Amino acid sequence: MRKVHNGNNRERCETVAMYMLENNATVRKAATHFGISKSTVHKDVTGTLKRYNYRLYLKVKELLDINKSERHMRGGEATRKKYNDIRLVLEKKKTLS
Repeated sequence: MRKVHNGNNRERCETVAMYMLENNATVRKAATHFGISKSTVHKDVTGTLKRYNYRLYLKVKELLDINKSERHMRGGEATRKKYNDIRLVLEKKKTLS
């Protein structure tokens, strides 16, 4: 986990935005990486960044739009894995009985 500069909103916004772009990261991944909340990341890269660095904001907005359009697929994969894991545990219990 990397700490970002709490006293300087502009620097924090730009640091988080650059991390997201360089790592193709989601808001959740960036929040975890920097140890801040998802709402702070979202506020920084959509609102505050727009005022300070409009070009960077446009790049991050494009990434956020892509992540949003793919969100339903990632959720489906997680659900499928969850129920597959449950099924495997139940099958294992059955064979041990």
